Formats: sequence, C-alpha cells, structure tokens
Amino acid sequence: MASLRDIKNSINSTKKMSQITKAMEMTSAAKWNRGVMNAKSFVPYMEKIQEVTAAIALGAQGMAHPMLEAREVKKTGYIVMTSDRGLAGAFNSNVIRRVYQTIQERHKSNDEFAIIAIGRVARDFFVKRGMNVALEIVGISDQPNFNDIKDIASSTVGMFADGTFDELYIYYSHYISAISQEVTDKKLLPLTDISTSNKLTSYEFEPSAEEILEVLLPQYAESLIYGALLDSKASEHAARMTAMRNATDNAKEMIKNYSLIYNRARQAAITQEIAEIVGGAAALE
Repeated sequence: MASLRDIKNSINSTKKMSQITKAMEMTSAAKWNRGVMNAKSFVPYMEKIQEVTAAIALGAQGMAHPMLEAREVKKTGYIVMTSDRGLAGAFNSNVIRRVYQTIQERHKSNDEFAIIAIGRVARDFFVKRGMNVALEIVGISDQPNFNDIKDIASSTVGMFADGTFDELYIYYSHYISAISQEVTDKKLLPLTDISTSNKLTSYEFEPSAEEILEVLLPQYAESLIYGALLDSKASEHAARMTAMRNATDNAKEMIKNYSLIYNRARQAAITQEIAEIVGGAAALE
C-alpha cells in the first residue's frame, strides 16, 4: 500500500494538473466562441459566390470549363484538415481514420492518390506510413484568414487544372455544436453538382460570361477550402474545450478518491499508534 506521503504527493500533483486543464478549457472556450463567429460570418459570402457561380455556369448555354467537367479518374487528391497538436479528444483521429479507410478501399497503390495535409497531425500520420503527401501546411493560426492558406489553396486548384488530379475531395470535422462535431467529406472538384437553393438571379456579363467564369471558378473552389478550414477550426476549439472539461472533471474525481484513501490510511495509522501505546502501557502493568 502507498505511504501517506505518496498519496499526498498524488493529490497535490493531480490538483496542479486540474488547474492546467481548467486554464486550457477557458482558453479554448474563448477561441471557440470567436471561431464559431468566424465560420458563421463567412456563410453569406459563400452563399453569394455560389449563387453567382451557379447563375453563370447554368445560365450560359454551350459554355464549357475543365473545372465543371468530369473526366476519367487516374489520380485522386485528398485534402485532409486536422490540428497541429493534440489534447482535443477524438477530433484528429476521427478525420484521419475516415480518410485512411477510404484510401484503403479505393486505391491499390500510392500512384493512384495524393494527400494535401493541412495540420501537423495529418502530415505526420501519412508521412510516417509512407503515403504520398503532395502538399502540406502547418502552423495555421487559431483564427485563420485567407492569406494563411491562399498559396496551398491556389496550388491545389492549379494541380487539378493542369491534370495532376482528376478529382479532389476534402475531409474535415464539421461543427454542429459545442459537444458535437461530425467528420465530413465533400467532392471539391470537378464542380459537377454546383447548384444553389436560392432562385438564380439574371446577370449581364462584361466582358463575357466565359472570361468571368475563368476567374470565378478557381476563387469559388478556394473559398470552399477556406470555408471548410473555418468550420474545422471551430470544431477543433469545441473539441479541445470539451476534452479539457472532461479532464478537469476526471482530475476532481481522482482527487476525491485519493483524499478518501489518504484519510483511511491516516486513520489506520492513528489507530495503529493508539493500539501500540495501549499495548505498551498494558505491558508495564
């Protein structure tokens, strides 16, 4: 059985750990609140650019664009969004597991796919297993702006345009609520299913619909990546906040159990000392 000193040290170390996890929970709560606001504020822009793109793509008769046309799939790209660090519950592992299982089911060799890793956890996982990581980015801020991923987003879209990929999927954790996040996968390119729930507006194009679409489609695809990143960041902060709250609650429960063990051990020691004193006194009589 552990000594009283060992039990007391365990109580003190657990109290210090609970203070750390509580502070991390409060920090994540502040980041989560701002992350949700960022994700929601981006929705109106996303809806508008989708409406305009759909209006041009669906309204112009006989107009074709490589990003709108399906082609024979020889190589698939996967954009995988995770965080740069752990302590976020199953946030990272759920996304990575979904992507890894999908790759195992769809592909027989590394030549059939490539991974664009956004986040250190995803990068390290796939590199460690010798899987083809074509592009990577780490160190993205907790409240990212578009400039943080502009290069990798434009490079990814460019790789589809030049034929490096024939289709492109994106995997991330979709924010539902503070305690619920869902792994989501979307087909990013080609944009064969571009549509909007709103009534399409009629536009007059200057200089032409083709030239506008040539500029707008890459921007639309890049916006989808950025919107998914904002959604993923909100999920990350929520998952880390929940994980730290659970860790704090578990620490409190451990402190309670340790205190009970300590009090019992202390009472047993006192009882033993009393018994020894009584025994010694009886021996002197």
